[in-house]
Amino acid sequence: MPLITNPAEVRKDLALATLSAITHARNPDIGAILKAMTNVLRDTPAALANPIIEFIAQGMGKHPAAALWRKLVAVDLSFYKSPLSEELRDEGRVKGRAEGEARRAAEDVLAVLVERGIDVPEEARERITGCGDAETLSRWLRRAVTAPSADEIFTDG
Repeated sequence: MPLITNPAEVRKDLALATLSAITHARNPDIGAILKAMTNVLRDTPAALANPIIEFIAQGMGKHPAAALWRKLVAVDLSFYKSPLSEELRDEGRVKGRAEGEARRAAEDVLAVLVERGIDVPEEARERITGCGDAETLSRWLRRAVTAPSADEIFTDG
């Protein structure tokens, strides 16, 4: 199976290039192969491009190249409405929302402690702001209302 890294070669035979990308998923040049694919797919009608995008995603399986393909699809082909691109956008929205909620919850814990005049050592501040678990932050917020010190919000008891 030829190794196709040139967009002009991809354009000549999109089917062969697709199979080449899947076949060479473990090749050190996979980044160049997949980038050549996205360069061509960007200008390919959606009716043809979308099945190829999905086929390559399926063909990559669990190889590290699958993550690279997902990233390239999200960035280079973000205007496509394929199931994979929609899934990637949804994952990004969910992740961003969860990160924002965790950041806000951490700010709330710190605000309660500060409002109560509780000193928050840097180590405790980093632990609070570094936590991404909503349940843990919610528990810490409830404890921050009555805890005699910042460290007390972390203890069970």
